[in-house]
Amino acid sequence: MHTTYSDGRWTAEQLIAYLVQEGFALVAVTDHDRVDTINTVRQLAASRGLPVLAGVEMSTTWRNHPTHVLCYGFDPETTLLREVIADVKRRQHEHTCEVYETLKRRGYNFPRAAELLAASGGEPQQLRDTVLLLIEHGYAPDWPHAMEILREAGQHSIHAEMAATVEAVHRSGGVALIAHPGRRERGFTFYDTALLEEVRAEVPLDGLEVYHPYHSPETIESYLAYVNKHDLLLSTGSDSHGHAGRMPIKYRAEISQRLLERLGVQVG
Repeated sequence: MHTTYSDGRWTAEQLIAYLVQEGFALVAVTDHDRVDTINTVRQLAASRGLPVLAGVEMSTTWRNHPTHVLCYGFDPETTLLREVIADVKRRQHEHTCEVYETLKRRGYNFPRAAELLAASGGEPQQLRDTVLLLIEHGYAPDWPHAMEILREAGQHSIHAEMAATVEAVHRSGGVALIAHPGRRERGFTFYDTALLEEVRAEVPLDGLEVYHPYHSPETIESYLAYVNKHDLLLSTGSDSHGHAGRMPIKYRAEISQRLLERLGVQVG
């Protein structure tokens, strides 16, 4: 599940309030590429009597395949993932600056930049800042059109390497699973069994997110057979972003019992 700390639409307070109201017993909040907010979310939930697993969904790349990796079981304060994230943020910022300069050389003018990006010193620090400038200055009506302009100016995704991410998780005492391997939309890599064999031959992943709202029953059955055959961990997820169609989903704990017990949670 995600909050406004990454790309969710609910604040942590709103998400926790909903989960408590609906009687969830244990949850994982895995904001994208954020470990600095984990303890804040956990403390907030603890005050309402709801245990929250430490977790993060990392944006990674393997052989140019964009792949999200779910990481659990590490100490948010000391995890080596902090170094991985810091390196990616630095490279993303440098790339944002390069693309912004390209836009200006091509004749794009942003006279309201100082006003719109006052909190960032008047210069774009990340992708969404540049998107905001394009929309507010009338160059694009919305995010998709702004992204078209940025891609023409050289914009591309910068993610962590999957192998480096998994190594950092393991050295921090945690586990790493491929998130929603069965998603087929643009921007996601669909992992069939053949591709799973390839990636696992190079990267020591611990398992898969088998249950996901975008996985068909046939896909779930296929992944269940795969994780059982290879003695891998499996997780269940709603991938909730706090809006219609992406609400939190309850799963029985026994489904992911091996993962939970690996994380120190006993399932009765």
